[in-house]
Amino acid sequence: MDAPDLPPGLHVFERGWLSANNILFTGGDETLLIDSGYCTHAPQTLALVESVLGKRPLDVLVNTHLHSDHCGGNAALQARYLNLRTLIPPGQAQQVRDWNPVALSYSPTGQLCPRFEFTQAIRPGNSIRFGALDWQILAAPGHDPHALVFFEPHSRVLISADALWENGFGVVFPELEGADAFSEVAATLDLIERLNPKTVIPGHGRIFSFAAEVLTRARRRLDSFVNDPSKHARHAAKVLLKFKLLEVQHQDYEQFVRWVMETPYFMQIRGSYFAESSPRAWIDQLSAELVTVGAAQRNGKFIANA
Repeated sequence: MDAPDLPPGLHVFERGWLSANNILFTGGDETLLIDSGYCTHAPQTLALVESVLGKRPLDVLVNTHLHSDHCGGNAALQARYLNLRTLIPPGQAQQVRDWNPVALSYSPTGQLCPRFEFTQAIRPGNSIRFGALDWQILAAPGHDPHALVFFEPHSRVLISADALWENGFGVVFPELEGADAFSEVAATLDLIERLNPKTVIPGHGRIFSFAAEVLTRARRRLDSFVNDPSKHARHAAKVLLKFKLLEVQHQDYEQFVRWVMETPYFMQIRGSYFAESSPRAWIDQLSAELVTVGAAQRNGKFIANA
């Protein structure tokens, strides 16, 4: 979609929740894409990019952070556009260079991400040319310790990735791993308040106009997690289950349960927050809660996305 209050040559592809939104810039000397979606959606990502560029090549790919739903299409784009330059946050450059899927979280979470290369790391505190304008590169830790957001001060457009959505923010994964990351979420929300953007392009969901109520909702949600970390852990586990359902759409329930039990990140969450429950009882309860809220369906021996 194109919004009238966005800079010229900026195109936003709003994706489903399995893939992050893509932001394509065509207004400058080089074409540039921010985030590439999940790998199972790579054909759709290529089609969306080509629908705007036609025969023009994609010159630059930028990742806000390296979760699989934001960089899973990198390899496909690199295969399609052979001279593509890929820019990533600096924090995990060595893990990408060595290709360490454990350190990059893909193996522990049971998610897929084909190996990709990168050209250089981009650092907060600098600026970067997107289209015909210079955008500020800002650190936005919390959801991911290495995440970046981008701000254009004249149009006051913020590309917020998973640091801020219209109704909250992404799961605070470092907190689940023992870091004091809720405080980093709070600091990032304070940063966004100081920026006072006019328009926000989130990593998931529609473009929205920034207002005080957006931060109020996000801070209220954060406070609820700070006051009850197990609430956040339960939310995170259900988000990861939902992500798997979005990927497979329909699966034998016993296979689904086995996958969860064999996926280290789930067992880490259970051991840290819900050790009083057996793994099977915990998975059954989480799955039932997804069904109750309409996020999943049970049909005989199968579980399905809803």
